[in-house]
Order: sequence, then structure tokens, then C-alpha cells
Amino acid sequence: MSDDVVRVRRRTGAGIGLVLALVLGAVLLDGLPGDDDRRRGAGDCAPRTVASWAADDALTGEFARYGDDDARADDWTGGDGTHSVRLPDGRLLWLFSDTYLGRVHRPPNPVGEAYAWRDTTAPLVRNSAVLMRDGRLEGTLPAPLFPDPAPNQWRWPVAARVEPRSPGSAEQVVRVLLWVRTAGQAPWVYGVPTATEVATLSLPDLRVESIAKVLGQEQETDLSRRVLFGTTLVEEDGWTYVFGGDDGRPAARPASHAYVARVPEGALGDPGAWEYWNGSGWQTRARPRPVLGDGRRTGVGSAFSVVRQDGTYVLFTMAAGAKGLTTVASYWSCSPTGPWHGPTAEFTPALPQGGTAAYNPQTHPELSDDGRVVLSYDVNWLESAGAAVMLSRNVSLYRPRFVTIRLGPDR
Repeated sequence: MSDDVVRVRRRTGAGIGLVLALVLGAVLLDGLPGDDDRRRGAGDCAPRTVASWAADDALTGEFARYGDDDARADDWTGGDGTHSVRLPDGRLLWLFSDTYLGRVHRPPNPVGEAYAWRDTTAPLVRNSAVLMRDGRLEGTLPAPLFPDPAPNQWRWPVAARVEPRSPGSAEQVVRVLLWVRTAGQAPWVYGVPTATEVATLSLPDLRVESIAKVLGQEQETDLSRRVLFGTTLVEEDGWTYVFGGDDGRPAARPASHAYVARVPEGALGDPGAWEYWNGSGWQTRARPRPVLGDGRRTGVGSAFSVVRQDGTYVLFTMAAGAKGLTTVASYWSCSPTGPWHGPTAEFTPALPQGGTAAYNPQTHPELSDDGRVVLSYDVNWLESAGAAVMLSRNVSLYRPRFVTIRLGPDR
């Protein structure tokens, strides 16, 4: 583990998502025998990698415009854990984890720098949701959208899908995967993994109707083996594949594992419909088994994303070692259960200034087309000392950035 990663500690205010991603994300993916295998898999599957990438300044700029708008005091001004889902009426729902609300002041900031800034007393909530229409952000839902389940616990929203309210129903709802975490002590400074839940939101008003527990982890006494699902979803052949990970143990077992579950399309909200990969098949009650990572030298953080293009699954995560603070790597497989091959390519997107780090690369299929993959990455202040102050005196530091990727053959 790099010195930069070791220096990350609990901080006041935002940054818990950064701790999670740096501890879990700056590690290697599957390196088991066969990593160099380039044999074509079933169907159209072939090795895929990042052929080119470019900054998406328009999308990044839209979040900067909205976050800097000082017309309201109760809307989004910065956040991490960036996920999105397209609604039936064409709007795009953006979901965030730790979020700053409040008013943003125009530059200069109190120390004379040319940055927009917020008061250090600005509200911080555990989750939020922002609506976009025709490429323009237009409003923040009352935050937090998902209430804390209990004292010293909170919910982070992750992947989401629009589904029928029930099988065969013409009425649609939004299902949002939630991670429940409980306040803990080192090394669990980002919270102890507690449960995976699914929230149901009504349409078109996006009211939280219910929250169902899918997989509780309270009975697992080894905290490093607790698994949370929902970092990313991929649909194929009537199934929704739901990826997740454990946290590992930063000191003794630095590399965490990746897992996969599947649910019949339209049944995310039914805990009894979930099936988990047990190493050789799918079972509803079996203990999930890893699909990548050996828990020592190799593994993957929970903050990763998977897309399927031309029959091939492509996974994006932060790179190994110190590069995991700045660099995104990609991997490929012919199946959600692996074997996974890589890394096949790496790229280093822009950061706003020194002392910041990138984390949580997430793809946004709703904005991707014609072979393009739109990917966001979150940004945060790396050092713990004075982090909350830095994020307040320069509000641009705690907002997502976007890039557009084109995939090509891995030669």
C-alpha cells in the first residue's frame, strides 16, 4: 500500500467515499493463471480495451454550473458516488452519496483565491438526487432522499434501474440499490458493511415508497468478508447481473474480492429472486463466492463499473498501487463470472489541482452511444488534515468529472 493511501484517514465532512475507494480501489484485479489468454470466448466475445479517451468538458461543466448556482440554499453543490438512470419521461436521475448542500459564494474566497466557495457550516447529507432534462440539471430532490436506517447508520445509493412495478405490470417504478454502513473504528473508518437494500421510487414523482433488505451481513463476524452488491448492473439475456465487493482488511488483507449476483429482469425489488454465484453455479441461499481476486496480491475495489459491448464485458477500476490515486485501468471477460483478463489499458484523467485524487469510475450507459462509453470519476482532497476546509474554500474539488471512451481490440 502506498504512503499516499496510508495517509488517508477519517475526515470531518465529505470524503468517506474517497476513503472507501482508495482502500478498496487501488489494487490489482484478477491475476490468476490464464491472465494472458486471448482466446475468443463464446458468441461475439473478443478482448476489448480502451482505444482512446477524451475529457467531456460539456458534462463536467454542467455540474460546475449547477453547483455554483447560488439561487437556492437547499440544493446540490458537490458530492461523490456518482450514478445515473434514465427515467421513462426522458429525464436523467443522478444519485450521489455524501453531498454538500447550501449556498455557494462567488470568488474570491475568504483567503483571496479565485475560487467559488461555501461556508464551512454548510449542510452535509449522506445521499442526494439531482434531475437533468435535455442535458441541463434542473433541481435537487429533498435531501437526504434515503433516511438513515438507525442511529450511526446511513445509506449510500449505488446503481439503479427502471422496472415494472410487478412482473407483467405496465406501471413502472425506479429501483435503487443501497449500501447500508454502520459507524466503525479503524480500519473501518468509512463504515462497517451492514446490508444491501433495494429502494422503490414512484414515477414520475420519485417518492420513496419502500426499502427492502436483500442481503444482510450482520451475522458475518469477519467484517472483511461482508459483501455489498450494487456498484454496477449489466443486463443480458433476461437477467440483471449485479456486481459487488467485500472490503478486505487494509492491513492484513489489502486486496478485496469481487462478486456477482443475478436477478430476472424486473425483479430487483424481490429479495427471493436474487441468485448468487457460488463458484460453480447460481444458488439463492449459497454463500457468494468471489469471481475475481485472491485476497492477497490481487483483487478489486467495490467502486468499479462494468459495461457489455459487442459480447464482451469490460470493467473499469482504479489502477494498482500509487497509480490508483490518479489512473483508471480496464479489464475484460466473456462472462460476468470470469475469468477476467487484464489490466489491458490505463489512462490518467485530469485532476483540478495538486493534492487531489480520482476514484469511483462509473459508466453511464444512458449517455453512451455509437460505440462511446461515458465514464465519470469522483474527485476529493487527498490529505486528511484540513480536508473539509479545502473542500469549502474551493467547491470544484468535490464534484464528478467526465470522460468519453472508445473501446477497441486488445492486441
